[in-house]
Parts: sequence; structure tokens; C-alpha cells
Amino acid sequence: MRKQKIQFMLILAAGFFAAGINRENAMAQDREQGRSMVISREGIVASESPLASQAGAQVLERGGNAVDAAIAAHAVMTVVAPMWNGIGGDLFAIVYDAKSGKYYGLNASGWAPAGQSLERLRAKGLREMPMHGIEPVTVPGAVDGWQKLLDRFGKKKMNEVLAPAIQIAEDGYPVTEWIALHFDANVNLLRASEAAARTYLIEGRAPRLGEIVRNPDLAWSLRQIAQGGRDAFYRGEITKRILALSAREGGTLAAADFSDYSSEWAEPISTTYRGWTVYEMPPNLQGIGALEMLNLMERFDLPSYGLNSPRTLHVQIEAKKLAYADVLRYIGDPKMSRIPVSGLLSKQYAAERAKLINMDRANCEVGPGVPVPSAGDTTYLSVVDREGNMVSFIESNYAEFGSGLVADGTGFVLHDRGALFSLDPGSPNAIAGRKRPLHTIIPAFMEKDKIRIAFGIMGGWNQAQAHAQFVSHIVDFNQNIQAAMETARFTKPTFAGCDVLLESRVAGNVKAELEARGHQITMHHGFSDAFGGGQAVMRDYATGVNYGASDPRKDGAAIPELIVKSWMR
Repeated sequence: MRKQKIQFMLILAAGFFAAGINRENAMAQDREQGRSMVISREGIVASESPLASQAGAQVLERGGNAVDAAIAAHAVMTVVAPMWNGIGGDLFAIVYDAKSGKYYGLNASGWAPAGQSLERLRAKGLREMPMHGIEPVTVPGAVDGWQKLLDRFGKKKMNEVLAPAIQIAEDGYPVTEWIALHFDANVNLLRASEAAARTYLIEGRAPRLGEIVRNPDLAWSLRQIAQGGRDAFYRGEITKRILALSAREGGTLAAADFSDYSSEWAEPISTTYRGWTVYEMPPNLQGIGALEMLNLMERFDLPSYGLNSPRTLHVQIEAKKLAYADVLRYIGDPKMSRIPVSGLLSKQYAAERAKLINMDRANCEVGPGVPVPSAGDTTYLSVVDREGNMVSFIESNYAEFGSGLVADGTGFVLHDRGALFSLDPGSPNAIAGRKRPLHTIIPAFMEKDKIRIAFGIMGGWNQAQAHAQFVSHIVDFNQNIQAAMETARFTKPTFAGCDVLLESRVAGNVKAELEARGHQITMHHGFSDAFGGGQAVMRDYATGVNYGASDPRKDGAAIPELIVKSWMR
């Protein structure tokens, strides 16, 4: 007996020793990311709020598909992050339908009121679009977008996908870290409107971290939509309340602007980048800027330069300037402007534009090119389901809390997307009635062989440049989707000049080397929301395995669907 005990102890000690070696080896495996990817054979929802991701995952568990889950998650986001998005805003989505093997784009951006015009605004003394108030309010497209997506792809009804959001709006939710900061930053804007202050503030102050916030008015609006579909928003009591607000504020919104509105299906545009195909939505969005950046970056050997090296960052920053100059010059509503899409995406055009990138010196005065003519704030989420359907989904108020205006009893702000219009009559983006403005928000996909990734990174004009960096991190530097989302980024929120923001997590003496080239660098520490926040899901169609990633620059999470087997019930 004693001999057996000694043998057992020796075996146990050997096991601990081996485990120690394995543990030491594991500790030696350094990695660039702070958290692991979520990996599952079932569906995954990645959003900026764990509550929203959980709501979407539960819809998947109850037999819904990726589209159903995306709308459920987004509806919750409109409750818990009202500064960034809401049913008073616009949305865009790209859906990958596994059965047909095709991509479908939805443009649910609203148009300016028929009574709005450049002449009217200039007669009021305006020389540029205001950011707040009634003038930048366009017809919100989000709710019509929900309906179009459900009617074409959904398995659930509107009342089923909105149920979690309604419950959270009624019962309340605890304010998270980022949300508390952004509530506090917008107190003065909200105080300027009695209805906005009543909806979002608590005794005139911002809700605090961990404090429970309820929005019974938003629950009422969501319930109207759950029962009456999109018509409840565009032809019902919600419409009347919005029109009453517009009339009081001296706006031009009319009933026909809402009843005539319809979102539109659009074919995604694409380019190739070192063997991958990257998809974006076509104009009136800035996604073409991300594709043009990639075409320019492809002319340089970034893998040999190194991840976030001075040479790599220099090329990416210069490519951003060139691409964005074209976006500003050419992009508007394609129904009212001739936009040289194929010319801007031409590899030959990229080759000519790339010659303007001087590897030794930053260009501070970049202008648009001449392509061959063709014939804030935001929330982003992505979903993949167990059948391989995928959704890349983005929605926004534009500025935080949009126009700052809330129609009495509705519980949501009207967005200010019209602030992106130009008052220059020569611009393709000049404001006009029933015209859609240039949009900053963009959903995206990338694919190669049996791998497909739905991704997006929000943050106003940050988005196209962040998309290009995310793609480069994966393609050029072999990062997984979580590492690519976390890696330090640059952003240049302006069009002119050499100013650039850079996260301090870049290695080495990058700041000094970029400044030696003429870049004017402002460093941000840690994970700064100045660089946007993103989400991504990926599917390996060869194995049927799904992956999820969530950006630490937000409060969110990628949450997998839980399948409860019969023996566990």
C-alpha cells in the first residue's frame, strides 16, 4: 500500500512538472492582442454593448437568422447608446446570403425635405451647414431599413426582434463606462432642449456610471413600430410628433417627405488587395475612399516595412490624403451627380496617384485627381449565424445626440446628417430637396478563398482610413481579427494639412521619424475613442467555424449563441 502511494506521488509530481513546463512555454508565447477571439460553431453577435450582443444572440437561439439578430441588437443599441445612434438616424447594411452566395447592400439614408434648398439657407445668412437644430435634420431612414431587411431576409417578425429593446427601455439599464463619459460631455446640448433634457438627463445632470436609466417614451415609440411596422414611423403618430417639432422650430419637414420615403437596395462596390476582395457600399458613402486607399497602399511593399513602422504609417497617411481629396471632390447623391466610381477604383488611376507619395516627405497640400469618367457619431455591429449568413451593419446620429432635438413623447433625438451637405452650389454634395447627403458611415466585408469577414469601425471621417488599416493588418501582417481591431491606429480627421493623430502603443521612435518627414503628430494614450471603435465577425466556410472580435475602444463584446441540448433542459 505504501509502495503504491509513493508511485502515485511520483506520477503526480511528474504531472505537475510537465504542467509547469507547458505553462512556462505558454507564458513565453507573446501576442499582440489583449483578449482572445470568440470562437464558436454557432452564431456570434459583436456589438458595442454586451446587452445588445446578448439580445442578438438570444434571437439566434430562438431560431432567428443573422438579419433578425442584427436588428434586435441594433434596437437595443438605440436604447443604451442614444448619443451615437437611434431610430431618428440612418443605417446601411451589407448582407451576405449563404444560400445564394451573394452580397446585398441596403442604403437606408434619408433625404432632405422637399422644401429645403441651398437658396433658402443662404438667404438666412448661412455659409455652411449648421451642426444642430432643425436645418440639418433629414428624414430618418433606420426604421424603413429595418423593415426592408426583415421583409427580404428575416425569419422573425418586427415585434419579436424589438421585444428586448422595449423591455430594456422600460426596465432601465446601468450606464457603462464610455456611455457615462459621453452623456457628461453633452449636458449643455441636452439642456438646450426641454424635451431632450427630460428624456436623457436626471434632475438636469448627466446619468452617472452604473446609474439605472429608463426611457419610457422610447419604449412607446418602439412599441408603435413593433405593432405597426415602418408605417408607424412614417405615417403614424410618431410622424405627427416629429412634424409638430419641425413646425415649432421653423423647419421644412412635411408629411410627404416621410410617406414618400423608401430605402434602397444597392450593389456593393469592391477592389482587390493582395489577393483579397474588399467590399464597401457605393456613394453617397465614403467607403470608396477606403478602397482607393487600398489601391494606393498596394503599390508599396508594406509587409517588408513592418507593422506600424514609420514607412508603413507614412504610406498609409499619404494614401489617406489622396483618397479623401477625391471623396470630397466627387462624392454626393448618385441620383443627382455623375460620380466616376469606376475611374476612382481603377488600378491604373491608383498607379498614377501613388507617384505623388514621396517616401521622404509628407504632402500638406493634397488635391483631387482626375479619374476617367464612369459610364462622430455611430454604432457598428456584425453578425454571423450558424448557416453562414452574415451582416455588416452600421447606424448613426452623425454628431453625438444629432440635432439635439427630441419630438415630445418620442424618446429619441433626430439626427443631423444634413450637416454633411455643402452650401457650395458647385459641389456634387450641394444641398437640395429630396437629396441624400454624403455619408461617413460605412459597413464592409472582405473575403479570400473560404474566409469571409464582416467588419466596421465607426468614428466619422475616421472610418475609411480605419477600414484600410484593418485590412492591411490582416493581409499584410497576418493578424487575426481581434489583434487587427486592437492594434494602434492613426487617424487624420481633417482633409488639409499634415496633422495626424496617433495612438502611443506604436513601437519604437515612430513619432520622431514621422515628424522628420513633415507630419505633425499628436499622440493619444491607451485605447482612445478618437480612433473609433469596431466590431468584426469571421467565418471559415471550410470548417463551419465562426469567430468574433470586439474593440476595447468601446464597451462592447462578441457573444456567441448558446445551443441548449435536449439532455441539458
